[in-house]
Amino acid sequence: MTENTKPTRTPSAIDEAAEAYSRQLFDLLPDLATTLGIPGHETEYHDYSPVGLAALHALAEQTLTQLATLQPVDDVDRVTLAAMRERLGLEIETYETGWTLADLNNIASPTQEIRAIFDLMPTETAEQWGHIAGRLANVPAAIGGYLESLSAARADGKVAAARQVKIVIEQANRYAEDGGFFDQLVAGAGVGDELRGDLHEGAEKAKAGYRKLANFLETELLPTAPEKDAVGRERYALASRSFLGATVDLEETYRWGVAELDRLIAEQEAVAEQIKPGASIAEAKAILNHDPARQLHGTDALQSWMQELSDTAVRELADVHFEIPEIMKKLECMIAPTQDGGVYYTPPSDDFSRPGRMWWSVPEGEDSFTTWGEVSTVYHEGVPGHHLQCATAAYQSGLLNMWRRNLCWVSGHGEGWALYAERLMDELGYLADPGDKMGMLDGQRTRAARVVFDIGVHLELEIPERWGTGTWTPESGREFLQANLDMSEGQLNFEYLRYLGWPGQAPSYKVGQKLWEEIRAEREKREGEAFDVKAFHTEALNLGGLPLDVLKQALLG
Repeated sequence: MTENTKPTRTPSAIDEAAEAYSRQLFDLLPDLATTLGIPGHETEYHDYSPVGLAALHALAEQTLTQLATLQPVDDVDRVTLAAMRERLGLEIETYETGWTLADLNNIASPTQEIRAIFDLMPTETAEQWGHIAGRLANVPAAIGGYLESLSAARADGKVAAARQVKIVIEQANRYAEDGGFFDQLVAGAGVGDELRGDLHEGAEKAKAGYRKLANFLETELLPTAPEKDAVGRERYALASRSFLGATVDLEETYRWGVAELDRLIAEQEAVAEQIKPGASIAEAKAILNHDPARQLHGTDALQSWMQELSDTAVRELADVHFEIPEIMKKLECMIAPTQDGGVYYTPPSDDFSRPGRMWWSVPEGEDSFTTWGEVSTVYHEGVPGHHLQCATAAYQSGLLNMWRRNLCWVSGHGEGWALYAERLMDELGYLADPGDKMGMLDGQRTRAARVVFDIGVHLELEIPERWGTGTWTPESGREFLQANLDMSEGQLNFEYLRYLGWPGQAPSYKVGQKLWEEIRAEREKREGEAFDVKAFHTEALNLGGLPLDVLKQALLG
C-alpha cells in the first residue's frame, strides 16, 4: 500500500454524523483534541463536573437519535453504524448507573489524566510553551470540576474503595511536590522572562490544585470510602462489556483463564528445559537474570535498547509481513516523566506531525533492567502491536471518518491485537531465543493470571485448587499474583491496585487475544489454502478500532 494507492471513498451521511459527533466531542473534551494532535484547544481542559459529564451524555443520546434516521450505503457505513450504536449505547448505560461521577483509580481517572496531557504537548517554540502555561493555569478549575463530581457521587452513595483513594492521595501529593513534575516541566523552558514567569506561576497553580485534591480525598472522601474492593457482578458485567465490546459468560471465561494459565506454565516449563536441562522456571529465569548480555543499567541504556529493537522490527516487517507506509515508520521510544510504573503507547497525531511514542514509566529507585522479559513488550507497544494498529487507522483518512480512525478505542480490540502480535512475532521467528520466548510467555502468563484474579476477586468466585481454597479475596489474590507475575515489588503493587480499581480492563487483553485468534482461525478454515495472513492483517487493521463483536461481524459476516 503506497500513498498513491491509499483507498478513498465519498463520505456518507453516517460519516457526516460521526464527524459532527467528533467535532462536538472535541469541544467538550479539548484535552482529547490535544491527545490526537488536533489544534485549537491547546490550553483547555474538559469540564469534569456533573454539568460537563451530563453534556457528554446528552451528546451521546442526540447522536444515537440522529443515527436511527440514517441508512448505511456500503460496508464501511454498516460497520460505523454498528460500532457507534454499541459504543454510545454503553456510554449511556454506564452514565445512568451514576458511577461515572465517582471515577477514581490509580491509573486511568481524572487525577492521572489532568497531569498526563502535558506529556503530549510539544515544547519546541515559545508559542507551544505559552500553551503549556495556559493549561497549567487551568489545572485548578479542572480539579475543581472533578471534586464536584466526586462530591455528587458520594452524596449518592457511590465512592471508590478506600485502597484506591489512598493511592490516589499519594499520587496527588507527589504531583504537587516542590521540585516535582510541574516544576521540572517548566524548568527547562528556553523562553523569555515574561513567559517564564507565566510558566512558573502556572506550575504553582497546578501544584495548589493537586494539593487541594489530596486534601479533599484525605479529609472528605476517604472517611466515606468502603473497605471492600470487589465491585460485584452487576458493575463488573457492564465494565466487561465496555472493555471488550462483546458479551462473554464470566464464569466460563474465568474457567478458561484458569486452564490457559495452566497451559502457559507448562509451556514455560518446556522452555526452561531448553535453557538448562532439568531447570525449573525460576531457575531458568535466574540464569537469564544473571546473563550480562541481557542486562541494562540506567534509563538511557533502556531507552536506547527499546529504540534499536523497535527500529529493527519496523524495518524488517515492513512490506514483508505487514503494510507499513513510510509515514508510519517513525516510532519514538521514551522514558516517561513519571514514576508510576507501567509501559504504554500514545498514538501519532492525525497528520503524523507528532509520531507514535512508546513510554516506559520507571518506578522510583529502579535502575537495572533485563532484556529477556521485555523484548515482547516492545513488540506489544510498537510494531506489530499498538503502533501498527493505531497508525494504520490514522493513515486511513480517505476511508474512515475521524471517529473510526481515532476515537473508537476498545481495550479488548486494541490490547487483544497487541497480545496477538506478541504471539505472531514468535510465529514469525523473532522469539527463537529461549530467553526471549520465556519473556513472551511470562507476559502471556501475567495476562492469563489477570483474567483469573480480576474476575475471581470482583465476583468472589472459588479459588482453583492449585492456588488455594475458599473464595477469592484481595489478600489471597495478591499472593496469587506474586506467584504468577514476575516483576519488581513496585510494579507488582501498581498492577495489584490497578486490577482492584479498574475492574474488567485487565482481562480484556487475554480475552481480546482469544477472540482475535478465533476470528483468524475461522477465516483460515473457510479459505483453506487461499488464506493469506498478510492480507488478513491488512483488512483487519484497515477497519480501525472496533468493538470485538462488530469486528467479528465485519471479518466473518
